[in-house]
Amino acid sequence: MRREAIGLREVLFQSITAMAPAAAVAASIPSGAAFAGGSLPLAVLVALVACLFTASCVAELARRLPSAGSVATYAAQGLHPAVGFLVGWGYVFVEALVPPLLLLQLGFTTAGTLHQEWPSYPEDLWWPWAVAGAVVIAAAGYFGVRASARFGTILGAFEVLVLLVFAVWLIVRAGGDNTLSVFGTSHTAKGYEGISGVFAGSVYTVLAFAGFEAAAPLAEETKDPRRTMHRAVLGAALAIGLFYVVTTYAMTVYFGPDRFAGFGASGAASWEGVARASFGLFWVLVFLAVVNSTVANANACANVSTRTAFAFARIKVFPAVFARLHPRHLSPVAGVLVQGVVAVAVMLGLGLYYDPVTAFLLLATVIVTVVIGVYIVVNAACTGYFLRRGRESFSPVKHLLFPLLGIAAFVPALLTAAGLPVFDFVTTLSAPVSYAGPIVGVWMAAGVVVLLVLLRRRPGRIAETARVHLDESSAPDPRPNGAVQQ
Repeated sequence: MRREAIGLREVLFQSITAMAPAAAVAASIPSGAAFAGGSLPLAVLVALVACLFTASCVAELARRLPSAGSVATYAAQGLHPAVGFLVGWGYVFVEALVPPLLLLQLGFTTAGTLHQEWPSYPEDLWWPWAVAGAVVIAAAGYFGVRASARFGTILGAFEVLVLLVFAVWLIVRAGGDNTLSVFGTSHTAKGYEGISGVFAGSVYTVLAFAGFEAAAPLAEETKDPRRTMHRAVLGAALAIGLFYVVTTYAMTVYFGPDRFAGFGASGAASWEGVARASFGLFWVLVFLAVVNSTVANANACANVSTRTAFAFARIKVFPAVFARLHPRHLSPVAGVLVQGVVAVAVMLGLGLYYDPVTAFLLLATVIVTVVIGVYIVVNAACTGYFLRRGRESFSPVKHLLFPLLGIAAFVPALLTAAGLPVFDFVTTLSAPVSYAGPIVGVWMAAGVVVLLVLLRRRPGRIAETARVHLDESSAPDPRPNGAVQQ
């Protein structure tokens, strides 16, 4: 928690790596092809516009409320401190689950590729790679935000560069097959013709944008946070959104729009499959970019969970141990340790009990359900904050229209993530993935119980969630002497 330790570049890549662009391009976005087919680039463009509404709200709040509490502070200031507590409770929960999620992907992706190249390597020997990734992430967090953020910057730049080069190569190889018709509705999948297929595909594509707000919890360690946070959140959403549009367009026109409904995350009809079949050893770089993306995403989300836990511990809502800082690196060392233990325990527990892929799907469903719920609340908080506390800066477009559009865009995604068949394109979840709903329900119910106890015994602590800790009126700063000046 070293003040002014990082700048725009590091916090921008904090959000970029939290979005896991390479992993999203290779796995998340192709899931929308079953609905949008060769019109998937249009679906990505629709999702980009929808996410920019929410990114605008987050950016506006981050500029006014630069706090490690991020979304919890926004909800507390814009709606009510109790809502802020529940948002923070859920946010810490899911962000702590993202590292084990990505470590599972790291494990089964690496083991599967090694088995494909060398059949003597056991395909089910995935866990050593996942544990190795956990050690790397914990070490980056231990050495402080400078090491962690710069590590994420290097990883993020590599994965984006590799896939951009590959996308340009695909566009060139497509030659006369390049067409703007993929930004229309003529190539949607059978049974999802027209705009309905595009919207169905965009719902799944929206999930690839999750994480654009991850820069916000680093506000207290950033130079000129009010300006930097606003630029980082909006910049990450826009830049990676355009990256998604370019890469999806490239693969669609190369593979063929009319047969793109069969494109997926693995096999010959996938990014790695196309690279293997047509571009020689370039598939190695694609594989490394996806593996790199899992580590970078896990690192970014570990930063988010430890900083949010720090903010809650500082106001004595979470145990005080989460506010302890390393005397030299000023990292929330206790939080980093707990995050590492939780990541390894959840990853090994679920991965060995089920299998790594099933465990991955279960955790992904839990995470997406809560994260989209948080986004919906933050949209509402943006309107509430500028109507109640920032009336002098209120803009009907930025603070009313954009939040409403953001909420409308994310409601279908929330229903999809929760597996609620309200729309015909929402598939019914199978066990054990269907356990995600009860898991989320139990955790949030536990949060309500904790909230009621705190309201009864220490109501002032809940009110503290609405405070911004960069202000002179903030709660006491537990950093070692001199840390603020460093």
